[in-house]
Amino acid sequence: MTLSGVSSLDEPVDYRLDGAVASITLNRPSRLNAISHELAVDLVAALDLAARDQARVVLLTGIGKAFCAGHDLKIDGGHQDGTAGYADRLQDVTRRIRSMPAIVIAAVHGYVLGGGFEFALTSDLVIAAQDAVFGFPEVGVGLSVTGGVTKLLTYYVGPLRAKQLLITGERLTADQAKTLGLVNWVVERDELMSRAASLAEVLLGQPSLSMTLAKQAVDAGLDNSLESQLEMETYHLSMAEQSPEAALGRAAFRLLHPS
Repeated sequence: MTLSGVSSLDEPVDYRLDGAVASITLNRPSRLNAISHELAVDLVAALDLAARDQARVVLLTGIGKAFCAGHDLKIDGGHQDGTAGYADRLQDVTRRIRSMPAIVIAAVHGYVLGGGFEFALTSDLVIAAQDAVFGFPEVGVGLSVTGGVTKLLTYYVGPLRAKQLLITGERLTADQAKTLGLVNWVVERDELMSRAASLAEVLLGQPSLSMTLAKQAVDAGLDNSLESQLEMETYHLSMAEQSPEAALGRAAFRLLHPS
């Protein structure tokens, strides 16, 4: 992602600023916006840029058929800065979104899986297209979640349902996610971005400081031990990725998805 405010077409994250609204778009459509090292780094950089630009609202979305299909399982282990470093970049997304004054709206469609679900879950407001499918497939491929999910998901749905979603990898429709309190609004696919833009306009009409204080006050109620959860998840991901189950999971994925 270039720091001039507009990324090139072949970069994994696109950043654009329109007045006080920053748009951050995941841009790996050929991989369903699956998370690579570069995407994780660029997403953190885009959030930092939105903060420096003093954006009041951030729209987070994905181009193509999906918002984000989770971690790119075609990238075998060996992240550029190691598993812990890669996990830390993902954790930084949570840190940035929850600490920035701007209200972050996740506008999601298609697959919202794994890390993509994490990005949505840590956002302040979520608009989902009717075709959105949510889930955490990590356990099924021998990995572990990141992004503070073990804290945030438990806070939203309770420990029993959180374990159910994480352990079984159960998929949720947009309406089911809304019923569980994980989505604010469900709209038709072709209305997603116009609805997000309309919501951004509504928020721009709200007092900026009051919005930020409301966000911070709500988040303070669940963040007291989030940092310890982030550190634990980094350790768990490091352990899980080195396990035989992870290697088998990646191999099985490649057999099912050769192209």
